[in-house]
Amino acid sequence: MSSFQLNINPLKEPLGFIKVLEWDFVVTLVAAFLWLVSTSAWAKALTDIKVATGQGIVKELEPCNQEVVCYFGSVTSMGSLNVSVIFGFLNMILWGGNAWFVYKETSLHSPSNTSASHSQGGIPPPSGI
Repeated sequence: MSSFQLNINPLKEPLGFIKVLEWDFVVTLVAAFLWLVSTSAWAKALTDIKVATGQGIVKELEPCNQEVVCYFGSVTSMGSLNVSVIFGFLNMILWGGNAWFVYKETSLHSPSNTSASHSQGGIPPPSGI
């Protein structure tokens, strides 16, 4: 009988945890980028569908160019498809915001230097009560 073992000792050490955060940051950036690419592709495809099913299609039909008079009726509403594109871009913004918060937790982000006010003659913070 075999068993699955997962070594989590590197996660217990601070440097191992930092590496996990950096990988999490990379995965989050990739997800945000994929949302951008896929939503842009869907928006372009939706635009192509609208053009292909619009009024211009009547002029391209052979019977309508001869003796038959053709009129363009209507196309089914594509409002829900437009909403899907909007939600796709909103989701991309959400993933981008998540990437910012994950970035703030990594070692790539340097915290602000609050000791600068002490060297410029600022009032030191009060010591214990």
